[in-house]
Amino acid sequence: MAESDELRAWLITIRTPGLGPGGLHWWLEHAGGDMRRVPAQLWRHRGTLGDAASAWLRRPDERRLEADRAWLSAPGHRLLCCTDADFPPQLEHIPQPPAALFVDGDASVLLLPQVALVGARAASAGGLLHAERFARALVRSGFTITSGLADGVDAAAHGAALAGGGSTVAVMGTGPDLVYPRKHHALAQAIAARGVLLSEFPPGTPARADHFPRRNRLIAGLALGTLVVEAGMRSGSLITARLAAEQGREVFALPGSIDHALARGCHRLIRDGACLVEEAAELVELLAPAARMLGAELAARLATPLAAPPSTEWAPPGSDARNGAVAAEDGPGETPAEVAAPAAADPAQAALLRHIGYDPVGMDELARRTGWSSAALGAQLLLLELAEQVERLAGDRYRRRVVRVSE
Repeated sequence: MAESDELRAWLITIRTPGLGPGGLHWWLEHAGGDMRRVPAQLWRHRGTLGDAASAWLRRPDERRLEADRAWLSAPGHRLLCCTDADFPPQLEHIPQPPAALFVDGDASVLLLPQVALVGARAASAGGLLHAERFARALVRSGFTITSGLADGVDAAAHGAALAGGGSTVAVMGTGPDLVYPRKHHALAQAIAARGVLLSEFPPGTPARADHFPRRNRLIAGLALGTLVVEAGMRSGSLITARLAAEQGREVFALPGSIDHALARGCHRLIRDGACLVEEAAELVELLAPAARMLGAELAARLATPLAAPPSTEWAPPGSDARNGAVAAEDGPGETPAEVAAPAAADPAQAALLRHIGYDPVGMDELARRTGWSSAALGAQLLLLELAEQVERLAGDRYRRRVVRVSE
């Protein structure tokens, strides 16, 4: 954030006791979107906010504000505000949307299509294996795995997403500097390096029981769909699933043995209308339309323009750099029984296809060729993959998909 006085206003407002995200949004709206005006407005109406808020606004704890600024000054740390262009659009449509998020990691990951994968802390060995299997399959299909960094299914899903070469988002019920449970410190570091640690709570906020339902609404809100692997009848995962359903998102559940206590929550979800799934491909198929809609919205919102590159830019061998069409003659390794997939109709996707040939190319090289952000690339590559224009290979590499006549 460019202006220190704006950052100070955000931090003061976020820490105002009793305000909450709804109140913060209300005051920001009535300040015309200028956060610098909000603390003064709050002070003028302090009588309606209670004694604790009045005391804080009268004399904010400067040591606490300085600690917040110190945390934000570290590499990879950021306060992502609802007024920022790259604030996740999917969170704007949930009840009580967050006004600001503390981010540790690559904030652009939050713009990618996500699947929430949640379940029991005391999951069975089979449940953990299911979580890992689904997480690996989903990241191979271009989705990011979102969960809550808890024991059991959450940790298994995060770890498998990273091991599968994908990205993952951990939404925390503490401040972004406090890992809960503590034994997941190494996992949290790995997530921050290749994904995102995310918190609605400022640094130094300890774990509290009422924080986790708030965390769960963000997990459900970020994701296009929520998959529950194992859950008891009073599991917090059922809260996440209920919030996802209330937000109009898809809810999926894995069935289990009728003798297994941690299958009962999933069976209840299925009876209540959740989609019973056995393979990750079922989720991918059902979530593909929502992923396309999110990609289209991101293409319109991202600051990096997704315009077609000049015709002098690199183009794959055998292509027409003016319109991205593949030449009709057969190229090396291409026989009359193999033809290129039909050209993409979307201009942004067509522009990206002009930078992808039939030899595998990595994300870093694509970013160099296009000048696009990782968020723009990730979103559009997933859409091209879903449209069977490109195929994803190991190591986050891509190439144009060749359609065989026999297909």
